[in-house]
Amino acid sequence: MTAEALKSKGSVSYKSKSTNDFLKELEAAEIQYIDFNFTDLRGKWQHTAQHIDSIDKDLIEGGIYFDGSSIAGWKSINESDMILKPDITKWCLDPFAAEPTMKVFCDVHDPATGKPYNRDPRSIARKAEDYLKKSGIADTVYVGPEAEFFVFEDVRINIDMNHVSYRVDSEEGPYNAGTAYDGGNMGHRPRVKGGYFPEAPVDSLSNVRAEMVTVMRHMGVPVEKHHHEVAPAQCELGIKYSSLTDSADNIQLYKYVVHNVAHAYGKSATFLPKPIYGDNGSGMHCHQSLFKGGKPVFAGDEYAGLSENCLYYIGGIIKHARALNAFTNPSTNSYKRLVPGYEAPVLLAYSQRNRSASCRIPFAPSPNGKRVEIRFPDPTANGYLAFAAMLMAGLDGIENKIHPGDAMDKNLYDLPKHELENIPTVCGSLREAVEALQQDYEFLLKGDVFTRDMLEGYIDLKMEEIDIYETMPHPVEFMLYYSS
Repeated sequence: MTAEALKSKGSVSYKSKSTNDFLKELEAAEIQYIDFNFTDLRGKWQHTAQHIDSIDKDLIEGGIYFDGSSIAGWKSINESDMILKPDITKWCLDPFAAEPTMKVFCDVHDPATGKPYNRDPRSIARKAEDYLKKSGIADTVYVGPEAEFFVFEDVRINIDMNHVSYRVDSEEGPYNAGTAYDGGNMGHRPRVKGGYFPEAPVDSLSNVRAEMVTVMRHMGVPVEKHHHEVAPAQCELGIKYSSLTDSADNIQLYKYVVHNVAHAYGKSATFLPKPIYGDNGSGMHCHQSLFKGGKPVFAGDEYAGLSENCLYYIGGIIKHARALNAFTNPSTNSYKRLVPGYEAPVLLAYSQRNRSASCRIPFAPSPNGKRVEIRFPDPTANGYLAFAAMLMAGLDGIENKIHPGDAMDKNLYDLPKHELENIPTVCGSLREAVEALQQDYEFLLKGDVFTRDMLEGYIDLKMEEIDIYETMPHPVEFMLYYSS
């Protein structure tokens, strides 16, 4: 469905108040299929579709069974049954489906206990919000994620025993400056690190991004803007902040729309943090703030107009950052972005307005806007787990009064070596991050938000990826060592 068709149809997102309301909305919209959507440990959306003839009040309230052993990192084969319970407060029509289809967010429950499954990312996010309320520190956490992505015209991946290669191609890429195209090479393209805010025709993706934003809006995601990012073929869409679980839901819709609109244009979108060597990678900066009784917890009279609790929150993020990396930067490719020289925040410091710091304090015209921007996460993160883990780290900082020390208002990229040695850094690899998590996880267990069982399952999943990555020969090794 095009953006124009969406405009004629009107809004296609709803929040039902009861099961009966939900069923009435299905009938009014002439729905033929319901997509029961849930998120796996890696953060990938999964779904199963039920025909409308099978839908009734008992199914909606009782949920549907599925095989949890087939989802990576979940149940074993001898205890495979799981239940998908639809959340009727969060659903939308699917503009990409050929048949009238409604997508509903689901929580995963364990039939043996009747309780939320401890490895279900969305349930973990909900528990994090509950823990915040019980802590008395605040009653609401807002998260504003900024996910970047690349758009390519051609993607080729080859993984064989004797042949390992990839190739991505975009007409915007400066590597195509001399390419002969059938219709001619127009020559308008961004330079390396030169793609921030160019006008058309240098920016060739404006229409694609605009349609993405339009589709997201009609699926219920509150939107703000779109723009070209620093690297050629790199983009960002702006969505509004929301509460923790709702923001993670919105990121799932964001990714779904980005992938499918690009596909409709004959293009391929990727949230891989570093698909292009020698240029900027894609991050997912996360703005965070706490409110209690409608008042901002992070506003005060300390540095940059922050409260003492906000500084403690930053202290918790910095203290646990290397363990957080296992959730905020969960791919082996993540650490090809987290290197000096490409605007990636490697150093664990905080500063007002300074974008080289991993914790930035953006300018805010009012106390309600006081927030912290955590800049090291990337869009391969599972939003539910990453947002929940950062909240738990920040709350640990407040509960234990962990002060982050003095702010660093210098350009951290230009610091002399002797000053750099005193500033902690994020992890240098996924293995480092997983090992850090194995050593520093107690803060995540508070309130049973995360459990040891869940962490063990997640670590096992990440170690599988690490083992594949570390044992696979890489083409650059042939260049470096073949003639040794």
